[in-house]
Amino acid sequence: MHKKLFIPGPTEVGDDVLKAQARYMIGHRSQDFTDLYDSILTQLRELFKTDQHILVVAASGTIFMDITARNLIRSGKKALCCVNGSFSSRMYDAVVGSEKEADRLDVEWGKAVKPEMIKEKLEKSKYDVITICYNETSTGVKAHLKEIADVLKDYPETLLAVDAVSSMGGDLLYPEEMGTDLVFASSQKCFALPPGLAVGVVSQKALDRANEVKGRGLYTDLVAILGYYEKKKQTPSTPAISLLYAMDFQLKKMLKEGAEGIYQRHKAMADYTHKWALDRGFGLFAEEGYRSITVTTVVNTLGKDVGALNKALGEKGMILANGYGKLKDQTFRIGHMGDHTVEDIKKLLNCIDEIWELK
Repeated sequence: MHKKLFIPGPTEVGDDVLKAQARYMIGHRSQDFTDLYDSILTQLRELFKTDQHILVVAASGTIFMDITARNLIRSGKKALCCVNGSFSSRMYDAVVGSEKEADRLDVEWGKAVKPEMIKEKLEKSKYDVITICYNETSTGVKAHLKEIADVLKDYPETLLAVDAVSSMGGDLLYPEEMGTDLVFASSQKCFALPPGLAVGVVSQKALDRANEVKGRGLYTDLVAILGYYEKKKQTPSTPAISLLYAMDFQLKKMLKEGAEGIYQRHKAMADYTHKWALDRGFGLFAEEGYRSITVTTVVNTLGKDVGALNKALGEKGMILANGYGKLKDQTFRIGHMGDHTVEDIKKLLNCIDEIWELK
């Protein structure tokens, strides 16, 4: 039996999207591919209302953590990595793993990184880049990006690199308006596509920085990737053509709904889930005012058996997620992103009520 995914990635992929990728191969140096790739980037620019550079890479979104480290940090300079969960911690690992220097701004899990925290750090030290999660998937905490970017206006040498893996395509994301220099995501979250593609939006300022940095790597070289597109409207390495067919199809659907419509649908799902959790006596791990609209991390205050729940849900054709990392035994997570609707969420939560006898 197929189990509908209410986990925070990979998300449920519709039959129409699955069928869209089942097409004959084309040469990645052909006009057909040029037209396909250009169509995708044009639609992404429209979705994000941006004139910045866009690239789609055959990889997980994690590739952009390495891209950040290898392209945005100059020799002898360092990064400030804001860490308030498992995935924001990975960015720090990527930076030091690339033999670049980084400071950590550690914030209690469940709490948001605030602008004043970053300002305090900037007043004491110089940084080439600030890294932050827009939507920390492990905790369900959302950052207020524009407020953070406003702080950086006084520090023009400091770039803002944003992990938006579990929010891009679900929550509102306008790079120029929000002040990001590199913001990235994966296909298997809010885009409701199979895994395998990573999307990045890059400011001219970030590209200029990359031109100053040596040792950018091969597959992670922003200058080479974006330069190849500018010259030939193609990718320097063989792309995931089948997945790009699916992305082109899905983006047409997303643009028809519109970024604001997508946001309102995700917010409605989040509001319903949050109310359900609190009404049943559970807690919400993320602090109020900074709660994600794509994933809810529920504090298991009632001590329920999530493993047994998932087994019972599986018999009904559904599945949700345990807590992540050190939160595994304290929380469970409900993904309400991608193509899901409020009706889908109601059905899931009604089943949980029935299985756990919560009503």
